[in-house]
Amino acid sequence: MKKPRTAVRSCRQKQASGHEGREKQVLSSSQVKPSTPDGLARRQKEVVLRASVSPYHLFRDTAEVTVFRENLLSWYDREKRDLPWRRRRVRWTLTGGRMLKWPTLQDLASASLEEVNQLWAGLGYYSRGRRLQEGAQKVVEELGGHVPHTAETLQKLLPGVGRYTAGAIASIAFGQATGVVDGNVVRVLCRVRAIGADSGSTFVSQQLWSLAQQLVDPARPGDFNQAAMELGATVCTPQHPRCSQCPVQSVCRAHQRVEREQLVASQSLPGSPDVEECAPSAGQCQLCAPPTEPWDQTLGVANFPRKASRRPPREECSATCVLEQPRALGGARILLVQRPKSGLLAGLWEFPSVTAEPSGQCQREALLRELQSWVGPLPATHLQHLGQVVHTFSHIKLTYQVYGLALEGQIPVTITPPGARWLTREEFHTAAVSTAMKKVFRVYEGQRPGTCKGSKRSQVSAPSTQRKPSPGQQVLDSFFRPHHPTGVSSLNSMAQ
Repeated sequence: MKKPRTAVRSCRQKQASGHEGREKQVLSSSQVKPSTPDGLARRQKEVVLRASVSPYHLFRDTAEVTVFRENLLSWYDREKRDLPWRRRRVRWTLTGGRMLKWPTLQDLASASLEEVNQLWAGLGYYSRGRRLQEGAQKVVEELGGHVPHTAETLQKLLPGVGRYTAGAIASIAFGQATGVVDGNVVRVLCRVRAIGADSGSTFVSQQLWSLAQQLVDPARPGDFNQAAMELGATVCTPQHPRCSQCPVQSVCRAHQRVEREQLVASQSLPGSPDVEECAPSAGQCQLCAPPTEPWDQTLGVANFPRKASRRPPREECSATCVLEQPRALGGARILLVQRPKSGLLAGLWEFPSVTAEPSGQCQREALLRELQSWVGPLPATHLQHLGQVVHTFSHIKLTYQVYGLALEGQIPVTITPPGARWLTREEFHTAAVSTAMKKVFRVYEGQRPGTCKGSKRSQVSAPSTQRKPSPGQQVLDSFFRPHHPTGVSSLNSMAQ
């Protein structure tokens, strides 16, 4: 059955009155005299920006808001995924048993940072584990064991809690009617209101938070926020959105734009179809895509959102060495040293390393000096270059030049300075080390003398660090990873 085309109208004739009222409101709010010249300039800029936003990108009446809320929540009640934290009275584990180890804030607060880093190893974004513990300590030691209930106090009082995390906790755990904006919600809102400007800009971000706050359902804020994120993760996906299954399709500006473009392309109607579009009162609308980025017919609704090209991660080089005592008492041991308490991979353990030039000049000598600062004189001729490992962090592409040195005929080192430790292979694989260091160790295991790939010694000595994610981790991964169903048609695919 062919779906009837929703009648849409031009907003150009009603722009004048809407802009006039909004300009009065903006001007009245700006009549308070700022205390500094900088404040005056900032306020004047805000007036200009607000005046250059068309109502086309906003929710102009309560009827639209009500339709959005009701349709989204009805869909969520029917289609939401079965995730552990959505089940009542069911104990669940977070990221592979970490909540089983520390089931209460008091337990987490009393743990050592070493223990937290050890269980967090391999998950990435290591500062999150540290800040999670810092937050627990703050609640236990300074807030009487009571977690703040509002987004404002959560963000103000707890270290590492930003605007999104605060809003999610406040709405889901405590029922505060506060909106949230994450990557999925950005995508949903930009499409629903046809926001084509750079979604990472400060001005657009502020508009998206304002829309989220306007839309959140005061009766079910936690469910509404989860529903918005769920919609972006399972239906309004980045590359293959399932528009035909979208519960808010009727109020989606991007969907209307695709329909209009299809009608124009098919030439089924003489002239231009009567479809509402953006018409700012003056100048370029601050929420529209710039004129230099025209509509791409093949993308459909995926024209939104548009992001500025990401700056590539900066490239750095490091020389690192696996220093081993094959004949140490109690079995072979390798040296690890602890990173500083702040910065990249803070507090984790690594093989001794030095920053090196990509050309490799003098890196061998610098690395040898670093090793000797930990264990004393070493035979320079035994330091061997084994290969390299490239590992990309969120903002750094780091190339490790991997060296190996085995203290075969020397007296075992028994005195270890602070910040260093000798570990067995089994201890290494359970220690608080980064994924990059595990890659480095695999290079060493594959290249060290007397060991070849596939040998029995290699298989026993170096168990695979690519462990299958725990059930809890798999659930979290599936929640944040966009869902890409197969064999599902959509309006967006029809546009291609």
